[in-house]
Amino acid sequence: MIFVNGRVFTGTADAPIEADVEVRDGRIVAVGDVDRTDPDVVDLGGGLLMAGFQDAHVHPVYGGCQMLRCDLSGEHTIEGYLRVIAAYDPSQEWVLGGGWSMDAFPGGTPSRRLLDSVVPDRPALLTNRDGHGAWANSAALRLAGLDADTPDPVDGRIEREPGGFPQGTLHEGAMTLVSKYVPVAGLDEAYRGLLKGQQHLFEMGVTGWQDAMVGAFPGQPDNYGVYLRAAEEGALKARVVGALWWERERGLEQIPELVERRRGGRKGRFSATSVKIMQDGVAENFTAAMLEPYLDGCGCATANSGLSFVDPDLLCEAVTELDALGFQVHFHALGDRAVREALDALAVALAANGSNDNRHHLAHLQVVHPDDVPRFAQLGAAANIQALWASHEPQMDELTIPFLGEERSRLQYPFGDLHREGARLVAGSDWSVSSPNPLWGIHVAVNRQGPGETDKEPLLPEQALTLAQALTAYTAGSAWINHLDDVTGTVEAGKYADLVVLDRDPFAGPPEEIFATQVAATYVQGELVHSRKA
Repeated sequence: MIFVNGRVFTGTADAPIEADVEVRDGRIVAVGDVDRTDPDVVDLGGGLLMAGFQDAHVHPVYGGCQMLRCDLSGEHTIEGYLRVIAAYDPSQEWVLGGGWSMDAFPGGTPSRRLLDSVVPDRPALLTNRDGHGAWANSAALRLAGLDADTPDPVDGRIEREPGGFPQGTLHEGAMTLVSKYVPVAGLDEAYRGLLKGQQHLFEMGVTGWQDAMVGAFPGQPDNYGVYLRAAEEGALKARVVGALWWERERGLEQIPELVERRRGGRKGRFSATSVKIMQDGVAENFTAAMLEPYLDGCGCATANSGLSFVDPDLLCEAVTELDALGFQVHFHALGDRAVREALDALAVALAANGSNDNRHHLAHLQVVHPDDVPRFAQLGAAANIQALWASHEPQMDELTIPFLGEERSRLQYPFGDLHREGARLVAGSDWSVSSPNPLWGIHVAVNRQGPGETDKEPLLPEQALTLAQALTAYTAGSAWINHLDDVTGTVEAGKYADLVVLDRDPFAGPPEEIFATQVAATYVQGELVHSRKA
């Protein structure tokens, strides 16, 4: 197979080159001038050929199952949400799904009474798009036994009405007060969800990923077995690293179990070699761990600085032991205190174990203290960015900046500073939290504006990346974090033909039009897994 009549972004240079690419037996065999007499010629039509995108932080099983359930991700108004919910399958015992945005509701907290208006007679629990909160109706709260006397869990918060009764929005660990009563999806449904999610990612040009939560979570079975089944049956065509879930209610005693899961978790194109530690929550519901307190609506400091889900001393012990055992550690670290705690743990591990090739990474990085920016390169920790979030939009402007304050808000998503200080950048979407479209995330990384939102002020434009830097983070960077950089991530002879064809060359147009670029075709090891023409 020979790709012709387009340019190639190899990932080894900052600009595309004029070249043909020859593929044989699933691998790239030549980049440059090749013999075009091969009968299997792919005409790029002036588009761009590049390595397939790799998503370094994503939840495809959950996202796929949400697409099969009550999927709210296609709406962005209260009316739209209620219309989709009201139309949901009446034969189901529960209304389950999610994808609503906090900024659509006053204060980011939808009420049980609003949900009761369309689902009065059966329990409903719908997670928000970032997975850090859920919307419950009165039937679900009643079934779970929640009332005004129910205390907040240590790792979460119940929004309350004036009399103390649960209002309907549950944050972080408070979700489990209801979700433990939700019927767990069957393995077959989760399997269908994985395949649905995989196809959706192929449509976005994604050929590999790191699943940021391999384990059981509310309403879902353990997806570890789902991946192994798909790998065994040959249905898992993407290359996947699984990040085994660290149960924050437990301690070091779970490490032997993680070792055993790693031992049994290598099959086909799946490898469970990472451990995910969720160190904090999100800024919008004030659970991201901050060095200084959040502000209230009047701009005064509150008593709340967010939550560190794992005690910092235990975190140091756990990371040191996991590192010694050869695990990669994948941190959820959104607030500046969580980032510092994760980096401190890596510093302790480095001092105890010495350097290695485990390739630890911190995801999200919404607020990073300037003192911690150079520590990424010093400690060999990769910065796992979700670039789509780095723009002015309602959730940022109404639910975040007022409660961080002006000074702290200037520290958000410092991609440019991290790159200048030598940090390795890798990229992911966190789908189903936000769109899995890499080209949208890349658009925001370059413009610091949402797709098509040229009328809005860029968010901290000095933190923008170049197009080549953003593409590299989403290809070679994420391949490196998955220990796949020797066989994928760039267009070079000898590497697997995990490739994506774009309908245009985004280097040739204005930066504000990057988002309009579309995926024309996706290949994994030379196999066509998505074609827009099909």
